[in-house]
Amino acid sequence: MGGYRDLERSEPWQEDTLVLVYSTTKGLAGMTVALAHSRGLLDFDEKVATYWPEFAQGGKESITVRQLLSHQAGLSGLDRPLDLKTIADPDALAATITRQKPARKPGTRHGYHGISLGWYEGELIRRVDARHRSLGRFFHEEIAKPLGMEFYIGLPSTVPASRIAEIKAYRPARMLLHMNTMPPGMVLALMNPRSLTSRSLNQIKDKGIRGPADLNRPEIWALEMPALGGVGQVRSIAKAYGEFATGGRELGITEGTLDALIKPAVPPSQGIRDMVLHVDTSFSLGFIKPFPDFSFGTSEKAYGTPGFGISFGFADPDAQVGFAYAPNRMGFHNWDDPREKALRDALIRCLRAQG
Repeated sequence: MGGYRDLERSEPWQEDTLVLVYSTTKGLAGMTVALAHSRGLLDFDEKVATYWPEFAQGGKESITVRQLLSHQAGLSGLDRPLDLKTIADPDALAATITRQKPARKPGTRHGYHGISLGWYEGELIRRVDARHRSLGRFFHEEIAKPLGMEFYIGLPSTVPASRIAEIKAYRPARMLLHMNTMPPGMVLALMNPRSLTSRSLNQIKDKGIRGPADLNRPEIWALEMPALGGVGQVRSIAKAYGEFATGGRELGITEGTLDALIKPAVPPSQGIRDMVLHVDTSFSLGFIKPFPDFSFGTSEKAYGTPGFGISFGFADPDAQVGFAYAPNRMGFHNWDDPREKALRDALIRCLRAQG
């Protein structure tokens, strides 16, 4: 813990400071789906439409839960961006994303479902939970509260805004000046509004929202966006990953679920080049796995999710440790931001020295 939670650098970061962590939220959403799997509410190899019949329209009838969570469903992009009113209404949101057609035959390629994944996960949880809870509520009641965490997917109005760190972000066009640290193909594609990359990473269109820099606002924090809208204490993210890394006993995570999470997805039939990020990537069930350009953890069993800026959290089952880092000054990396990597490397050195 260090630094300042405000842009004027007058308010030190406190132990209870909360921060928006963008796509690092995906890890907490992935844990929520994993818990549902442990409780027998869903099967990774079952078709999504088995739990959500309306999902079958538009050529999606054969997509499995595993393909969806492994970014192989072809649903990374939306034909039409969503406004905040639609996002705030679970029924309207479900009806909208249900109509989306896959960009390609599911299972043939993968592409990072940077925003849409959370919305599909959210409706899946609503369908399989007997109480029809949203993903944010399910997470809060079944993971956050039992573990004593303070992390929210949908921030309650009772949490004072003064506790939340201000974000020093940037407009996407500035990435053009940093193509030495970001995938050039992704950056160039992001500048083309018709590209799959742009349609995958620019899915929210409303007054005053032009990119990630505009998402750190109270009306956004309140929305449940399981792929990019989580707000909480960074140590809580580490605690959740630590629970999964050490056997999941407090939550009752089964060995079968944990074994499934450590295995990378079967590669798509046409190769591992990510159609959105324009680099080779590897995923598992709602998480990123280590791959040549992004090595993390003490073994290939590690899994986690990085977020814009760059925050990051992961579980290391072999070392039995959870890790998390989040800044409020955004950097120009998809992963391996020097600030985060220095801390992660120090942790790995300590673990190896002990073992």
